[in-house]
Amino acid sequence: MSIHRPPVFALLLALALPAWAHEHHDELTEEEASAPIDTILWLHVFLQAAVWGVLFPTGMVLGIARSRWHVPLQSAGIALTVAGYILGHSHGGRAFPATVHGLFANIILLPLFLQLALGVYLKLHIHERTLRPWAVRAHGVVGKAYPVLGWTQMLFGAITMRGYCRGGHLGQCLAHYIMGSGFIAYGTIMAILLLVGEMWVRRSGRSPEWWDSWVIMLWGIVNTFTEHRGSVWSVKDMQHTILGVLWWTGGALGIFLSRNNQRSVVPSLIVILTGWAMSEHAQAMMISTKVHATFGYTLMLAGVARIVEVCFVVPKFSPLPADALASEGDAHSEHTLAEEPTAAAGASVGRAFRHLPPFLLVSAGLLFMSATDEELESVHETGMDHVTYVLIMFSLAFTIYTIIVVLIHLYATSGRNGAAARGDGSIELTSPTKWYAPVPAAEAEGEPLHVIGDEEE
Repeated sequence: MSIHRPPVFALLLALALPAWAHEHHDELTEEEASAPIDTILWLHVFLQAAVWGVLFPTGMVLGIARSRWHVPLQSAGIALTVAGYILGHSHGGRAFPATVHGLFANIILLPLFLQLALGVYLKLHIHERTLRPWAVRAHGVVGKAYPVLGWTQMLFGAITMRGYCRGGHLGQCLAHYIMGSGFIAYGTIMAILLLVGEMWVRRSGRSPEWWDSWVIMLWGIVNTFTEHRGSVWSVKDMQHTILGVLWWTGGALGIFLSRNNQRSVVPSLIVILTGWAMSEHAQAMMISTKVHATFGYTLMLAGVARIVEVCFVVPKFSPLPADALASEGDAHSEHTLAEEPTAAAGASVGRAFRHLPPFLLVSAGLLFMSATDEELESVHETGMDHVTYVLIMFSLAFTIYTIIVVLIHLYATSGRNGAAARGDGSIELTSPTKWYAPVPAAEAEGEPLHVIGDEEE
């Protein structure tokens, strides 16, 4: 951040304080609750979605890549966020009761201004051997939390605008939005690991499935003991609870099979079985049954695609030269580049296929988030059929996955990584490593197995 930012910080804070006085209503008249959404509120929605959904994640990526555009972009994002905050408390038209969206809007200002203050402090270049190293870490942690904070607040905003998740609907909303967001996060992390994260996986000494299995097992333990409430066991209670058991038992097997950097198909099998269960999930409305079935089929396809990717989509490349291997330990660089691959056609196929599992996971997550009773009842009342609704969700999935891969590409081709990018904007890595070997992970006829990591970090 610029050394001259403190006056700007004070100005933004001064502008934001009057908006805190905006009152929400504990009780609304029918006229207030059904009033049309005015232009100012729509500006608030689109502005905050653009800032937290695109601008801040872009700035975060540029910061990780040490790009000189990081500071201008994040500074603009903070200014626009404060403007959007004021718009959200200045609109007319429809009135809203006190909600978690309004509460979180105040809470989210704390990491926002903390990040600004840390950025200003780091630009001063003081306390180099004492406080500065800790400030660098804190700045990185807070910055990387922006996409999660933004996603959460955007969900709260959509819920508030539609008036969902109140009373007896809260439990279903939590289940659908948390699990759906989990699938989207899973797909995002998978895309990062497959496209630019191979060096990180190599340094961790663990295969991707080892991490997957731990998350699945821990999540299964939680679900096993939280999905049933009361004394009567409903069909859904039984299904959800046994899914929890499936996850922690399968996760435990996946952890064992993935030890010593070995690949495993167990996480994919769990995804497939979960998708099958969801496709057979009984629902009260036909549209709900159809949407849940499509979600289940999408999840099953994601699991199958992941098995194919693990077992077969592993083109072989020539080993790294000695000097490239030596550069992996260079303390000044996290990136290792290599010679042109010897199997360019296989590499192209592998890169193309690797997008399928994460995209399907993102799609499945959106479908599950959109399958609550309140949402589907509203869709049914408008006369929309399940085909149109599902296609809308897949359109959103394309949009979100586009943002994900553009950000990954931006990381791989900007800042300190810019010199590593090829003319077409891609980065190729060839390295003799074990974690990405085909299943079974053994050397065939004495020939070492090699790996490509598309756009290595």
